[in-house]
Amino acid sequence: MERGGCIYIMSNYQRTTLYIGVTSDLRGRIYEHQNKVYPKSFTSKYNLTLCVYYEVYTSIEEAIDREKQLKKME
Repeated sequence: MERGGCIYIMSNYQRTTLYIGVTSDLRGRIYEHQNKVYPKSFTSKYNLTLCVYYEVYTSIEEAIDREKQLKKME
């Protein structure tokens, strides 16, 4: 069985910093960012707790390809 995936963009309240990520569990991953489960991570350091955008894909490979495409645009 193939598992889907999502790309998502996190930001801070001032909308001055962005983070683009990919996951197969969007709710769980956003929870981890908001609760700073990984205190030394980029999102914790810059207080990126708002999910400002996401896209859902039928496969994780599609989501990874889209993440790479978005990161090239930065």
